[in-house]
Amino acid sequence: MLREAGIEFAVIESGADETALPGESARDFALRMAREKALAVSLKAADDLVLAADTVVEIDGDILNKPESAEHARAMLRRLSGRTHTVITAFAIARDNALIESTPIQSRVTFRDLADDVINAYIASGEPFDKAGAYGIQGKGADFIVRVEGSWSNVMGLPVDETLAALRRQGAI
Repeated sequence: MLREAGIEFAVIESGADETALPGESARDFALRMAREKALAVSLKAADDLVLAADTVVEIDGDILNKPESAEHARAMLRRLSGRTHTVITAFAIARDNALIESTPIQSRVTFRDLADDVINAYIASGEPFDKAGAYGIQGKGADFIVRVEGSWSNVMGLPVDETLAALRRQGAI
């Protein structure tokens, strides 16, 4: 998404432990993860502006991470079927091991009712396994969505408009 906006960048793995703390809300977890990732990479990329993001799916107060198995993905998709859930992507900007800016962006996503054969075919595609909530809006998972309230790109994993505005404020573009 950033390349489409004309932003050149390098990807550097943060190595951050992506485990929610006991009682941590989805919003707080996403924001903490984005901040920790930005700071960790900032240590590796001195003098560079670092952008990090983390996306979580929340329903009924529970965080749905990336599925660990086909059965886990199936359970997540059944839980989302016919319901509205929240997608929170937080992004953080750091430089010289200091946070400059960070914010969480929230979108509400409503799924249509999903039949078991649709869920099984989606799982067989392999698409859900590296995605929070076991679906990707940018792929076949888009067929599950009836409505998005808020940023579509946020659900993809980066709220582009808000991120570009933050990068402009920091003089990066």
